[in-house]
Amino acid sequence: MQITSLELTNFRNYARAELQPCAGVTVLTGDNAQGKTNLLEAIHLCFAGRSHRTRQDRELIRWGEEFCRVKIEAERIDGSHTVEIAIPSAGRRKIKVNGSDMRRSGELMGHVTGVLFSPEDLQLVKDGPSERRRFVDMALSQIRPTYYYALQRYARALKQRNELLRLGRLETLDSWDEQLAASGAEIMHGRYQYLDQLGAAAAAMHRDIADAREALSIAYAPDVPDGDILRALKSSRTLDVRRMTTTAGVHRDDVSLLVGGRELRAYGSQGQQRTAALAIRLSELGVIRAETGEPPVLLLDDVMSELDPGRRRQLLSHLSGIQTIVTCTDISDLAGADIGMACRVSLAALTQL
Repeated sequence: MQITSLELTNFRNYARAELQPCAGVTVLTGDNAQGKTNLLEAIHLCFAGRSHRTRQDRELIRWGEEFCRVKIEAERIDGSHTVEIAIPSAGRRKIKVNGSDMRRSGELMGHVTGVLFSPEDLQLVKDGPSERRRFVDMALSQIRPTYYYALQRYARALKQRNELLRLGRLETLDSWDEQLAASGAEIMHGRYQYLDQLGAAAAAMHRDIADAREALSIAYAPDVPDGDILRALKSSRTLDVRRMTTTAGVHRDDVSLLVGGRELRAYGSQGQQRTAALAIRLSELGVIRAETGEPPVLLLDDVMSELDPGRRRQLLSHLSGIQTIVTCTDISDLAGADIGMACRVSLAALTQL
């Protein structure tokens, strides 16, 4: 897959901007707080349906404006794809795919695919289970829209069940238990499949990056190991009533990350955690490629300065054949990369170098 055009209107600090990235490595360089990351955020919005930096759409709109718009044109093996998202300051966002209005965000998924690697990816290792669930859910939703819809159904049912528990209205809980169990089973199946694929790929990638010094292990850690969510909900009902919230289900799942047999979050060094995060993101590229038949776009947000020279070389060695858009403050951080295009970003203006 290749993004051929990105257009922004009133997005973050941009009144208007256009970028035609090359098929290989495009570098966006400049001082901090000039708008480099905002360009990657706009692309992320189009392949993930959301920003990776905020849950508030209003924050994406340029100060003093009433709307923002992002438009991407991309070439895939099945032809041209256009994704356009317009976000008003009040009301619902509008999504168009190939010129047609989309009523559901899930219809956006799969037209543009991408992987973002940023310094914040250490949160995947260091933070709690919710960050790891979010990573899996975003990756899976891109390649399997049915998974995205299962997540939505589960979230709606969970919200309703929790509200009934809070109000003490227990007479219809059985119905919501069944809905949670049905959607939860779909989610568990998708997570098992995806993490099996990712785990094998990441283990091999990690051996390469870490020079086989350590072994990375990734495994699904479901809250309900036997998969019988309906039974778990029945068993936990007394506790749920007392706590007024649902204490069993896929919303409490985790992903186990081990290096050398030890929990990476608790015992891994900063270098080990960073290497694992890099291996996971690079492996995500391969999983998406296997699912869709073509590589996604790779977005690297100011990560080169965070990597030591060895890990930097390993990352650059895996960019062949993948459209990559990189942000950096010092272009020398990409020494050895086959750069096809470079732009300086200054005060929300792009100048090709």
